[in-house]
Amino acid sequence: MIKSVSIDRVFTDVGSEWCLRRFVIAGLLLLGCFAPRLGTSMGFAESPNFIFILADDCSYRDLELYGGPAKTPNINRLAKSGLTFNRCYQAAPMCSPTRHALYTGLYPVRSGAYPNHAKAYENVKSIPHYLSEAGYRVGLAGKTHIAPLSVFPFEYMKEFADPPDQDVPVVDGWRYHDVLRFMQESAVKEQPFCLFLCSNEPHAPYSKGDPKPYRDAKLSPQQFEFQRGEFARYLAEITYFDGQVGEVAAMVKHLGLNDETCFVVATEQGSGFPFGKWTCYEIGVASGLVVSWPGVVKQNGQTDAIVEYTDVLPTFLDAAGLAIPEALDGRSFLSVLQGTSKNHNDYAFSIQTTRGVNGYLDPYGIRTVVGKQYRYIRNLFPENEFSIPVSRAVDQATRGMDEKTRARVQRYLKRPAEELYDVIADPYCQNDLAGDAELEDHKQQLASVLERWMRKQGDTGRQVELDAHGRQADWYKPRRAAKN
Repeated sequence: MIKSVSIDRVFTDVGSEWCLRRFVIAGLLLLGCFAPRLGTSMGFAESPNFIFILADDCSYRDLELYGGPAKTPNINRLAKSGLTFNRCYQAAPMCSPTRHALYTGLYPVRSGAYPNHAKAYENVKSIPHYLSEAGYRVGLAGKTHIAPLSVFPFEYMKEFADPPDQDVPVVDGWRYHDVLRFMQESAVKEQPFCLFLCSNEPHAPYSKGDPKPYRDAKLSPQQFEFQRGEFARYLAEITYFDGQVGEVAAMVKHLGLNDETCFVVATEQGSGFPFGKWTCYEIGVASGLVVSWPGVVKQNGQTDAIVEYTDVLPTFLDAAGLAIPEALDGRSFLSVLQGTSKNHNDYAFSIQTTRGVNGYLDPYGIRTVVGKQYRYIRNLFPENEFSIPVSRAVDQATRGMDEKTRARVQRYLKRPAEELYDVIADPYCQNDLAGDAELEDHKQQLASVLERWMRKQGDTGRQVELDAHGRQADWYKPRRAAKN
């Protein structure tokens, strides 16, 4: 973890404007101006701070916390002080629609942001609108991938999305001085804040951290043997991300804000290895989620409650004592955090829009729903091959290999109209049960649930997929691969 430093040194390095105030601020610290705010009947600060740290393309089962090989001591420490979610899901297995859903509380088709490099409809509101109206300062540091700016009026900072192949210098104990300043200024003004910190890790190319400890790491069903070196570099980047989490946790502790801060870490969609990102298999749309909140969340807890990224916004509003707009798709899971409820959603829904992915060949839209045990997947264009750069690379690299390997590749490239998986027994979705007569009722029941949800969302399926380019951000020019 990054070492703690004196308050005088922090302000001197953060910026010259702070030098003029450092003695006053140090005095305020001694007087206890950062003490927790008055509690409410709910048992926590009236206006708690929110810090949400998001990884990029990280399969949650690769984290040490979830039984994976990637060492994550800082996330482990947060989990011991808080609650670990085992069933958290995203609205899509790719960055842009996922982040739109997280900030708006709306599913992708309904917000308009369903392809990659998406834009929301102009009339959509997001978390900066809701919390700013209640006096919060709302910031975002690092990766954005959202549009338009009018829908997302965050206070933006360029830090936290560390560039590939470049080390961010540690100056007087810290790497992210704008983030530190944001929290410090808010604390001095006694203004509650909400801060999203969006890393670039462990998104490819994998260039951060030390891969040597992971050279012999056990491969999961996601990876092929030829990807072993790449997998080691990816695991190293997860550990690098864990270091970012550790620095922010050190900042919060240094500023005396632990007791009034809800600290959240999430892993985003699965990695770019097969059956993860870009797919609606369990590992593609499931996310790790850890919430630490002293005095509210019981220490070292775990929950199997089904929650979604769309639930984060209403949960934050609920925790801040604010009304939750009826128009949101998400629902507050504050009761799960408080330990008064063990359950939340009956189902979680996700979609994939391949039209709009850089280098795609043909549309390959996917819709899915997961319940307590089974995941139902509907492939909208089963006549097409799932063909994007990563799938074609795997196909090319495994040609001439053994029959078992090639069979796995073919399952990745060519899929039936319907799939069904037992996600408890088969979390990597390798055994399709759609043809099992004994599970036909489960399949039909989930299919009906999915169809009702699609109608409610205004999702017509194939036509929505074909219209996807019209929902991409104005700055983005789609790049489709040429067919041979």
